[in-house]
Amino acid sequence: MNNPTNSTASVLALTEQKNIKFIDLQFTDVVGVVKNVTIPAHELTAALENGIWFDGSSIEGFARVAESDMHLRPDPSTFAIIPWLTGEDATARLICDVFTPDGQPFPGDPRSILRRVISDAADMGFKYNTGPEFEFFLLKPNPDGSLIPLMPHDKGSYFDAPSDLAAGLRRQMAGTLEALGMQVEAMHHEGAHGQQEIDFRYSDALTTADSAVTLRVALKVIAQQNGLYCTFLPKPIRGINGSGMHVHQSLVYLANGQNAFSDPGDPHGLSKIAKHFIAGQLAHARGMCAILAPLVNSYKRLVAGYEAPVYISWARVNRSALIRVPRASGSESTRLELRCPDPSCNPYLAFAVMLAAGLDGIRRELTVPEATEENIYLLDKPNYSSQALLPTSLNQALKAMEEDDVVRKALGTHTHEVFLNAKRLEWEDYRLEVTNWELEKYLSSY
Repeated sequence: MNNPTNSTASVLALTEQKNIKFIDLQFTDVVGVVKNVTIPAHELTAALENGIWFDGSSIEGFARVAESDMHLRPDPSTFAIIPWLTGEDATARLICDVFTPDGQPFPGDPRSILRRVISDAADMGFKYNTGPEFEFFLLKPNPDGSLIPLMPHDKGSYFDAPSDLAAGLRRQMAGTLEALGMQVEAMHHEGAHGQQEIDFRYSDALTTADSAVTLRVALKVIAQQNGLYCTFLPKPIRGINGSGMHVHQSLVYLANGQNAFSDPGDPHGLSKIAKHFIAGQLAHARGMCAILAPLVNSYKRLVAGYEAPVYISWARVNRSALIRVPRASGSESTRLELRCPDPSCNPYLAFAVMLAAGLDGIRRELTVPEATEENIYLLDKPNYSSQALLPTSLNQALKAMEEDDVVRKALGTHTHEVFLNAKRLEWEDYRLEVTNWELEKYLSSY
């Protein structure tokens, strides 16, 4: 999606050539919500040259009122024309980095956090590539406009033929993403009613994170234009598969561009670097889980029996494992698939902690455990206790995150504390809620 050849001059030329009227300057808060300020096109030159100031005091994780001034600096490589806004509303988008008044990267800016960890990888001689698989549900609003009770858009199932009701909408979504500069690789109906998947081509982690936040916005808009609602909630419906964001990842040597994970002579096709990377992510799986699965609802997806990982393990073909090594058509496509992230996560923070965990494994030359090729869900229950478990609730995940120094360092003290505080409030709010399940279960008996 990002075009590194874009410059201030080329962005200005395209804006004039395409008769763009407005520019959306975008950034994300700590929990991954896209924020936006719109300027007229005639203010673009000043914004590109000098940035723009904004009040960060009301943005989740940004600043106290006393230190609220923040500075947005647009990244020209992220320039994209928004395809659903045309004519007198013609609008382009620029993703911004956030700086403090003294010109330093703001420690609560997720994009800057990812940049910093990517720089750590570069210092070790690596580039980090990621490729997420986005699953989501399409829902039909009820006649009164409400979404509850949930009504899936279709009754299709996994890889249904193009006659399924969502096929045309997926093509429209793919066309929109392509227009925004993303290369869509595949799209299909997922296993549950109303559940879809769209995958785009892998790239460096920063570009991929930018693409991920763009995808979530674009798909919601296209769904709305078709009278539907698109949700990235991990587990909207009990008893069926939830939505994940499995992330394919690899390291490339900066010196020669070769895949650092590949070793054709290894039984798994994996280099020592890859195995250390796996060991690092397994070691920090609990600590980074709150970032990768950040909602109360996330832990209703991470349960046995629905192709979501529960146990901290790795394997070649076993889809119940936390990390899977997909079959590769050649050494350059050797990669690792981390299966616990879900599409509600902040992709900048997710990729930052994933990379930091893997790099920690490389630095310390951690030993990878034996692969678990059998389906862990089918192991005898006495064996369950021998398997390390992912957290089973957001509360557990936050406790593990607080204790993980590698995750703390990757996020920085500011964001680590802000994220924990925001999510603890979320957990406490949930803990105090009296649910319909409780009333239906207990009211008539007690």
